[in-house]
Amino acid sequence: MHTLHFITRLIVGGAQENTVSNVEDQVRLFGDKVTLVTGPGLGPEGSLEERAKQSGARLIVMPELHRAIRPWQDWRAYRELRRLIRTLKPDVIHTHASKAGIIGRQAGADERVPVVHTIHGAAFHFGQSPPAYQLYKSLERRAGRQTAHFISVCDAMTNQYVAAGVAPREKFTTIRSGFDVEPYLSPVKSRAEIRAELGLKEGDLVVGKIARLFHLKGHQYLIAAAPEIVRQEPRAKFLLVGDGILREQYQAEIARLGLTDHFVFTGLVPPSRIPELIHAMDIVVHCSEWEGLARVLPQGLLAGKPVISYDIDGASEIVRPGETGYLLPRGEVASLANATMELLANPAVRDQYGQRGRELFRQVFSHVYMTGEIRKVYEQVVSRPSEVKR
Repeated sequence: MHTLHFITRLIVGGAQENTVSNVEDQVRLFGDKVTLVTGPGLGPEGSLEERAKQSGARLIVMPELHRAIRPWQDWRAYRELRRLIRTLKPDVIHTHASKAGIIGRQAGADERVPVVHTIHGAAFHFGQSPPAYQLYKSLERRAGRQTAHFISVCDAMTNQYVAAGVAPREKFTTIRSGFDVEPYLSPVKSRAEIRAELGLKEGDLVVGKIARLFHLKGHQYLIAAAPEIVRQEPRAKFLLVGDGILREQYQAEIARLGLTDHFVFTGLVPPSRIPELIHAMDIVVHCSEWEGLARVLPQGLLAGKPVISYDIDGASEIVRPGETGYLLPRGEVASLANATMELLANPAVRDQYGQRGRELFRQVFSHVYMTGEIRKVYEQVVSRPSEVKR
């Protein structure tokens, strides 16, 4: 089977790591022929292009493809993708992310190749302006008619797309975004060693957040909750993993609050280092305002850490109150502070939640399991007559 994956960019992020893992497994486990087409990785978020080059797949970087809407370049990207489809003759196209999803599904329909689209996060979502929200909903409805099958990383994505009239429920399959679970279960370095490298003491109580320092990722809520947390628990430290355009703004606000000594910024780190950084934490917080299903939630639980999240999108499918962590109303600072302080004060509860998470999610978040389930979808759409509309 020849699969052509099409994604807007290969930055260091959940959707991108999901895609590269899928590509690697297709080549290694199934011997598939795989082509991965992406736009250039621009900005401070890092790149997975080198990893993709070593996957055994053919990597094509398309200069015309960018995240921002640029009508002329988008048209050129669409024309170039059609040319590639005609030349490479893939059996199935797998699109990822909003921009590549729109362009890729149109090109696939026009070249009469079935397209599978993964919803890593809804194209229309919280935080968008009303015109942008309606535009993306309209585009997704149109693209839905050109989609042989949808893969959702959580049930919430399916529910949102069905409710928006994008496609009927039978066209969706939920497949969790997989990764290598073993490093989270068994870290190579000791907790004390990892903390020492970060300038943290063994007696510190570490609250960690892993996300790009970017809009809608919710760092401002954790920073706002920090003064009360530190007032009640002076040993509290905050480990922020990732980089982005808002770093200086956040550091300035932390300094204004007099909490610089309580925050550690790691900057951009390779995905391979995420497991050891989570093992340095006592609690994993993910207070994003919008997310399909943040991979850090199962990653934290597999590392034996309790998780705190705002109740957005697919978070409730992983964060179970009283069982694996705390699920809070979006944007609430006082609730975030209280939940964090309760967990910091109760090490037995932290261990209980973390262990329960390991029991629940060890198998379904394995990248091998994910790729096997995705490949079943490919086989289904390739074996049946095309029903998509041009």
